[in-house]
Amino acid sequence: MSGEQKLKFAADHVENRPLKVTNTMPVYDSVKDLNPYFGEFGGRFLPATLEAAHEDLEEIYVKASQDPEFQLELEQLGRDYVGRPTPLYFAERLTKRIGGAQIWLKREDLAHTGAHKINNALGQCLLAKRIGKERIIAETGAGQHGVATATACALLNLKCTVYMGEEDMRRQALNVFRMKILGASVIGVSSGTKTLKDAINEAMRDWVTNVRTTHYIIGSAIGPHPFPTIVRDFQSVIGRETRDQSLAQLGRLPDVVCACVGGGSNAIGMFYPFKDDKEVGILGIEAGGAGTDTKEHCATLSAGTPGVLHGTRTYLLQHDGQISETHSISAGLDYPGVGPEHSHFKATGRGEYISCTDKEAMEGLQLLSESEGIIPALETSHAVYAACERAKTMSSDKVIVICLSGRGDKDMESVAKNMGVDLGVMSMQEMSLKELRENGGSTEEEDKSNLDDASFKVGSQSFVTEDASLQGKTFKTMDEMVAFVKSTKN
Repeated sequence: MSGEQKLKFAADHVENRPLKVTNTMPVYDSVKDLNPYFGEFGGRFLPATLEAAHEDLEEIYVKASQDPEFQLELEQLGRDYVGRPTPLYFAERLTKRIGGAQIWLKREDLAHTGAHKINNALGQCLLAKRIGKERIIAETGAGQHGVATATACALLNLKCTVYMGEEDMRRQALNVFRMKILGASVIGVSSGTKTLKDAINEAMRDWVTNVRTTHYIIGSAIGPHPFPTIVRDFQSVIGRETRDQSLAQLGRLPDVVCACVGGGSNAIGMFYPFKDDKEVGILGIEAGGAGTDTKEHCATLSAGTPGVLHGTRTYLLQHDGQISETHSISAGLDYPGVGPEHSHFKATGRGEYISCTDKEAMEGLQLLSESEGIIPALETSHAVYAACERAKTMSSDKVIVICLSGRGDKDMESVAKNMGVDLGVMSMQEMSLKELRENGGSTEEEDKSNLDDASFKVGSQSFVTEDASLQGKTFKTMDEMVAFVKSTKN
């Protein structure tokens, strides 16, 4: 079916929601239009074995951008599968509670899988099919990119392997389980700090070995050219929708757009469509951890210096040429680098980048939850807190829009632990730690064997374990279950 035929079919069968090609990604005339640099940042610093794959990806991406059928398929999936456009919502009670500027939320938390990550994952999986590669690898920190990639792979019948640091597997055990349910192989990474940086390292090693059959879907606007541009383009649907919705609902553009920044994909997706609107302020929020006056933070743009990491030149947290260890309450922001375009925005003064501590992020989460009945992800909570603080300094006729990049379901155990709340049952985190202690992470072979894991119940709660002695058992309390396990070991 041609692009025109698809358009006619859609118009005939979706009466109230006619579909048209709206260039959901920019159109490039040639590879020369894909500038590898953002000012002094960006570029492509690669082993020779990957150079050809990147050049092929450039060619495929340019051709895809010119193809109405590709644009249409992406738009159809965005509308009917992802749930686009996501709403631009006025947080009236939060605005009244804070005082000052009106606070609006771009609701990416309502997108399928619960975060903005699906925008990029779906676009790149469609690219992979055009290239003819049937195996996908990805890295993930908070697990949302892993879930989004596994979701897109399930939809498009692609094999999926996700690399994830063991520390992040502990923090985001629920998302590990979601990925496995979706059919992905999840491989734990035990090197380094066992977080996002290390997962990227392992994914790149895999890609070098399997480049002929495998496409690597980087989850953020980082890495060697053309990945920062591709990720930005697929995520810029956020900012384009926000821009159109602001004009329709407010009659003007917002005064400030705000987003959390780790690698920075949701942020660059929000910021890029506003980059030429000088009256719109750009505010990025990094993870301040225990404070930027300590070593336990991820405030790359606030405290870093330029260098090369994962194939691109950007701001880094480093000391004597070595990448620094980082910390954040949010796994998705726990990264010592940042997208090169954000570095360019900082260097040129187009963007303002500040940080929020773990404690402040928790305040942001509580504030939005209580005021609007919306529980944000811990990553997003950094932006919520900072936007509220900025709103206090602005008059009531001003507007600030927060990219609500994800919902907080995945973080509830981490939040409870931070608040000193005992959930009273063996948590997903504890079960994940047990798995990691026993087998050092998950391999493809172990993923297959896990399909036969034993199941048991504590009260009405169901659990899965590798301990065959628990198969089919029911216990009244967790203590009873633990006592039973101890008795079988003696």
